Amino acid sequence: MTGLGAVFRPQLPPERLRALARLADDTGLDELWLWEDCFLEGGISTAAAALAWTERVRVGVGLLPVPLRNVAITAMEAASLHRMFPGRAVVGVGHGVQDWMGQVGARAESPVTLLREYLAALRALLRGERVSTEGRYVRLDDVALDWPPFEPVEVLAGVTGPRSLRLSGEAADGTILTAATPPDGVRRARRLIDEGRASAGRNEPHRIVVYLLTATGPDASARLRAELAAEGLADVPELGVAGDAADVAKAVGRLVEAGAGTVVLQPTADEPDPEGFVRFAAERVRPLVP
Repeated sequence: MTGLGAVFRPQLPPERLRALARLADDTGLDELWLWEDCFLEGGISTAAAALAWTERVRVGVGLLPVPLRNVAITAMEAASLHRMFPGRAVVGVGHGVQDWMGQVGARAESPVTLLREYLAALRALLRGERVSTEGRYVRLDDVALDWPPFEPVEVLAGVTGPRSLRLSGEAADGTILTAATPPDGVRRARRLIDEGRASAGRNEPHRIVVYLLTATGPDASARLRAELAAEGLADVPELGVAGDAADVAKAVGRLVEAGAGTVVLQPTADEPDPEGFVRFAAERVRPLVP
């Protein structure tokens, strides 16, 4: 079954998360996704709070910028979430926005090398392994988690470029694609991910999560056009959707047909009713998505 989620955009103040998380839980939404965008809200702190306030909804962080975080800290925090809320936490990591990384003095000369080293160490630590490594960026000396997850957990990579997509296939358990990815972009990403998986001899499932910029309501088309124009994406075909539940479900279906396993509805930054958006996703779109 296709996973369906919604984004709590960090442009909303953090004190609004509790109501939206509880609403997502109560209405049967599959997943609630959070962002660690600079310099808005912390990914792990908001995920922990959302998980504590809810009972069943999965909570994803897409994504944690790896230049900001020592891999041992990320492993400790992710393991704690998985121990406290088994099966409900989803953690994605990625390069981060390079301008933001530069602002905090954390920009890596080779983001792909950093992510490769980071994914290898993070997945090993979360498997309960003792890790020693001397990479270009990741250096660990006899490090192991005292409280690793009870069960195997997926680590997703949020990536866009060809090299990084191949790397995700090689070294991650799934891939997060931005809302700037139309169905044809999902197909291209799937091919590159599969190339990486083949090169690493991997044949286990690899979940693709795609954000879908979504607007509904009387001014939906105008809000969608304005956001796409602001992002320089106005001319990209089949990007985003404006309309009712049937329109949104059809757009979700196109992404699934292209290779997505989970589609996360991303409201526009000026969404006037975030609670209504979550209810719309869960109660009106979810029943139309197989």
